[in-house]
Amino acid sequence: MTPEEVFLKLVHGVADRDFAILPELYAEQTDVRHPMSPYGDHPLLSRAALAEHFGVNGPRVTEVVQFQPDNIRVHETADPEVVVAEFEYAGTVLATGDPFRVPAVFVLRVRDGLIVESRDYIDHLAMIRARGQVEELITHLREPAPAPTAS
Repeated sequence: MTPEEVFLKLVHGVADRDFAILPELYAEQTDVRHPMSPYGDHPLLSRAALAEHFGVNGPRVTEVVQFQPDNIRVHETADPEVVVAEFEYAGTVLATGDPFRVPAVFVLRVRDGLIVESRDYIDHLAMIRARGQVEELITHLREPAPAPTAS
């Protein structure tokens, strides 16, 4: 698969709640980060970590909202392994019927048809609002920050 095809399979797989197949889009050793997450950027460095991520977080999201990728624009780069994908998740809050949009930009490196590196820049606050989890975020933000680790 081309990098664009892998990206499309990823975002449609998330929207279609096909969480079991999503880890198979990633290399065994990978590097996936969410630099803008208000909960902190916790790198996912293996297919097993991604399976856990999708298995835990996927159902938490899709039990309260439905969405599909929209306004997809995939940009090729000078590096044939790398694409920059702009899109939005457009959806509905199931409890209220309210619409929402979550803009995102993914920067993916795909080698031999598998994601080896990804930086996922998502409007996490828009998704948190849609999921009705603002209070959970506020509680998290009030907790003391962990001590930095030595590098």
